[in-house]
Amino acid sequence: MPSPKSASQGSRTSGGSRSAAQSGASSEGSSGLAEQLLNRVIRPLGLVVLTRDRIQEVLDDAAARGRVTRSDANELVTELVNRGRQQTEQLLRSMDKARRSVGAGQSFPILGYDELTAAQVQARLDDLSPPELRRVRDYERRHANRKSVLAALDKQLTAD
Repeated sequence: MPSPKSASQGSRTSGGSRSAAQSGASSEGSSGLAEQLLNRVIRPLGLVVLTRDRIQEVLDDAAARGRVTRSDANELVTELVNRGRQQTEQLLRSMDKARRSVGAGQSFPILGYDELTAAQVQARLDDLSPPELRRVRDYERRHANRKSVLAALDKQLTAD
């Protein structure tokens, strides 16, 4: 969800000192966030990041050396990527829930909403309160207006 422009974004100061200070603070905040992510999420959970291409490359190499068959290599790539997607979805749901419980970060109930597929949005609705569900429903109607998401939201709201 795009963030609204602040009043200071439209004005300029002489010498550019304000923008330099702001960009320094922004990079500090970004590095602090990256460090927190690394120390509080990635290391404790033992996470690694591998692209589908890298996984495919390693298994292609194993198949070329006769260590596994080509079809087994392809099945392994598919399974690893599917499991990685599931774990990522679970991690994001947990992070959303924790963020909402402490009132940190952006105020919209689902982090990165605009980039999520309808299925991903639907998977996160169980964790939301009725006011959060209504907020998501209103946003969805004004933007993507996906019928499957709206139906799932209405179903959640009537179940509560």
